[in-house]
Order: sequence, then structure tokens, then C-alpha cells
Amino acid sequence: MTGLKLVFMRRALLILFLGLSYLTSDGQSNEMAPVTRTYAIKNARIIQAPGRVIDEGVLIIKNGIITAVGKNIDIPAGARIIQADSLYVYAGFIDGLSHTGVPKPREEDLSKKVKDPGNPPNDIAGIEPQKDVRNMLDPSDKSVDEMRRLGFAVSHAVPHGRMLPGQGAIILHAGETPDAMVYKQQVSLFSQLSGAPGIYPNTVIGVMAKYRGLYRQAEQAKAYNARYIQSAAGMERPVSDRILEAFYPVIDKQLPVVFKAEDVLSIQRVLDLKSQLGFNLILADVKQGWDISEKIKNSGAKLFLSLDLPEMEEKKSETDTTRAEDKKEEVRSDSDLEKQRLQARKDAMIKKYYQQPALLHSQGMIFGFSTLEAKSKDIRANLSKLVENGLSEDAALAALTTSPAQLLGLSATMGTLDNGKIANLVITDKSYFDKESKVKYVFVDGKMFEYKDEPKPKKNGDAVKVAGKWTYNTETPQGVHTGDIIINGEEDDYSGTISSTVSGDTNDLSDISVDGDQLSFSFTVVIDGNAVLIDVLVTVDEDTFEGTMTAGDYGSYPIEGERTPEK
Repeated sequence: MTGLKLVFMRRALLILFLGLSYLTSDGQSNEMAPVTRTYAIKNARIIQAPGRVIDEGVLIIKNGIITAVGKNIDIPAGARIIQADSLYVYAGFIDGLSHTGVPKPREEDLSKKVKDPGNPPNDIAGIEPQKDVRNMLDPSDKSVDEMRRLGFAVSHAVPHGRMLPGQGAIILHAGETPDAMVYKQQVSLFSQLSGAPGIYPNTVIGVMAKYRGLYRQAEQAKAYNARYIQSAAGMERPVSDRILEAFYPVIDKQLPVVFKAEDVLSIQRVLDLKSQLGFNLILADVKQGWDISEKIKNSGAKLFLSLDLPEMEEKKSETDTTRAEDKKEEVRSDSDLEKQRLQARKDAMIKKYYQQPALLHSQGMIFGFSTLEAKSKDIRANLSKLVENGLSEDAALAALTTSPAQLLGLSATMGTLDNGKIANLVITDKSYFDKESKVKYVFVDGKMFEYKDEPKPKKNGDAVKVAGKWTYNTETPQGVHTGDIIINGEEDDYSGTISSTVSGDTNDLSDISVDGDQLSFSFTVVIDGNAVLIDVLVTVDEDTFEGTMTAGDYGSYPIEGERTPEK
């Protein structure tokens, strides 16, 4: 039977409906057995850090923390055991800069609202350094699950915007509320050389001038405040200004400026601002740094390279190459020769993007990766291509784990698989950098997310028949539990119920959908007065099904069943 795509719910709060005995017939909860937070990963190839590998090792997680890793380790009683024979275990990846968990705001033509384009309000000009990304986080935003499926457990998340969008935070890719996602708040002041269309500053030069002006004003305001606090008599009371005050920790070098700088000219300009103003700098989403790598290194700036890379043509087969050579003989016109030369130059330039990490690593530079502009669907492929173009797997792994942990001040709790570290892990069936590898599990803060192969649609495109009565069983840490699912009606007009032999309750199904051989539905249970949504996705094979049941941070559990024959 084919594997299944995992559907993660947006609002699951506590316990799986079918895993525990917790509901009475009137919807109130009995005493609830806790879902285990202890896991044992057995017989795995554990890559604790680049260059540190344990074959056939054991890793223990308890209450979100790695408590043991090595060989011949005793398994705690009650632990959920993951048989990881031939699987690879890595520390969860850390994204150096992104908008993960931050929905993109609706675009507006703000210039029409400005009476004086040369002196617009700060928010319309994109100058909002006082804003906190925590107030913009949405745990249900699809980017959280997309990044987690790639093995990323942590992001340096920043707001959307223009010149000064706001302050960044380190977030975990788990948690039902924004506060639950935040690991470390106010870790950076996010800046860009992006002007506001139609109003000042709308050019790069204008942005740089405005940035210098704000910084100098903030220095003056901060100095005046300090004098006023020391001796206020006879001094005019300082006026509070949140925009200038946002620069105070930057001036004190307590908060770094993370600057998006993709190309050589942007990098040069940002390094000039750093030199003039003296702030601590993180250069992020860098795409073209190879020609000034020495200058970047000498500047003391921390570095994150972009995983948004130009498309590179796949290597041609030997047959294709021979055919291309034959065609060259037929080429006669100057225009055709010029096109060939232009294409060759373009290919050589694109190649530099993919060779850049290997080059910088050979020069002894420490860097991580950022995904600010990268499409999630391209990230795995781009990482594999970086390895194909000279970056060793250890160096690539370092750029995903130990290096960003070091650069962002997270090494005490993240970046390696060692005792006492937060249980952020990614588990794959082959080396992560193998193009054919698949992510099987991701742990974030000790919470397990299981990923199964996406089911293949039926070849004829016809939807399976799901109406009728089904018996099912689901396996949880508390054991195997059973019940009945009844589906009535027909396509686009289904209804149904699900019952549990554990609780004795029956709940209505909602959002029943059939797509090819995939059946999905949801149902809601009540726990202590709170509505909890459970999502189910299964693949139907005539009279049997197999799939997963998901309850947010408490992970997913296998469910399978069979049709009850009509009497």
C-alpha cells in the first residue's frame, strides 16, 4: 500500500481523540494519561556534528531535551521507540534569515496617501524599526510546515517590509501560539536597501542617506537622554521616539543589524555603512560575494549565503553532447556564434553561484544559509547542487547546523546532538544531501513530526468509493485502539461519524473529501470546554485504508482499517 502525505492541523491543542481515554459522554474530560515526551531512536547513524558520527547508535529524548546519545544506552521505561536501522540522524537545521511564520501583508499603493512625497510618514516610507516580529507570527502559516518538512527546526525570522521592517527573533518551527514559537526575542534589527516607490527614500542612495541620518539622530537622542537621567534640572524633557529608541541597543552593540545584501554593490554599500556608523553587522541573503570575500572577512561581519540560486542546467548526457558537437559544425552565422558565446558566459556566471560556498569555505570563512527569497521547493535541490560543485557534505552540514548556531549565539542549546541540547533533529533514509533521500521524521523542541511518502494518485483518476461502514485501529504510545467510521452520501455531499471503543463517544465528521484514492476528513472533540480539531488522511485500496491521524505538536499516529461487509 502506498505511503501518505501528512496533513498538519492548525489548531490541535492537547490529546489525540483515539489515543487516550479522556472523554465522558457529556463532553467533559476524565483524568487524562499524558502523551509520552520520551523517545528512543535506536540503531541509527547519528551525525552528532560534522565529523562526529556514531554508527548503530541510540539517542534518547525526554521532555524536549537530549538526555543520552551513544551506544549501548538503556531505553527508559515508557519511551516511544523509533527503529531507525539505516536511517541518518542530524541536528535540526537553522535558517539564518527568513520570513518563516510571517504572512506577507497585502500590497497597497501607499504613495497615493501621501500629501508630501518628500517627507512621508515613517510607516508609509517603510521605516518601522520598532516593530517586533513576534506580533506578526502565525503558527499556522504554511511556511512553518514547509521549512520543517525540509529539516529546518529553527529560523531567524524577520518582518516583511522595505528599508527598516522591524526586529527579528529566533523561532522554533513548532508551537500553537506565537509566544510558544519564540525561542529568543529581539535578536536583530532587520534592514534593507529597499526604497518606497514614489516617495522618499525611493532610491538606494536615498535609503543610505536616510539610514545615516536616523542613526546619527538616535546617537544624539540617546546621549541627551543619558544626560537628562543624570541631571535633569534645567534641561528640557526629552521626547520619546520609538523609531530612534529602536537604534539604542544597536548603538550599544547589544543588537546586531542584519542587512539583506545580495549583489557585490549592495554588499559594498552595507560594509561602508558599517564602517561609517560602527554597528555590528550580519550580512544575509548574500548571492554574489566571491569577488569581495576578503573584504567581507576583514570586516568582521557575520555571513549567511542565500539558498535562492539561479537555475542551472543539468549536465548533458554523452549522447546529447555528441549531438551538440555535430550541430556546431553546421553553425555558420556570426549571430549564432555570438549566441553561443553569450550562453557560455551566462553558464560560467551561474556556476560561480554554486561554487561560492566551497570557495569561501576554502578561505576559512564561517557562514550559514538563509532562505529569505528562496522557494521551499528548490532548497533541497540547491543544497545538493552546492555539494556537487565542491562543498563537502561536512561543510554543508556545518552551514546548516553548527555555523548558524555559532553566528546567532545558539551553540549552548542547538546545532549538535549532545546531552543537554534541545531536541531538534531531522531523520532521513539516506544522507540528507543525496538527491534521492527523504525526510522521515523531524523533532522540534522534542515534538515529533512524521513524514510519509506522498500517495500516488489512481491512474484512471476516478475517485474511490468510501460510503459505508469501516472499522479502524490506531496505534499510540498507550496501545492499540479501535472504533467505527461511518460515511454516508456521495461525492460532494458526504456526511459521517467516528466512534471510539475507548471513550464510547461518537463524533461527527467534517470536511470529508475524496481525491483519487485519498480520503481526508476532520472531527472535533471537546476537552475541558475547548474544541480540539483532529485531521485524518488515508489512502483507500478497495476495501482497506491506511494513513495518519494528526494532532499538531503531539505528532501523528498511524491509522488503518477495513470496510465492513454489508449484510
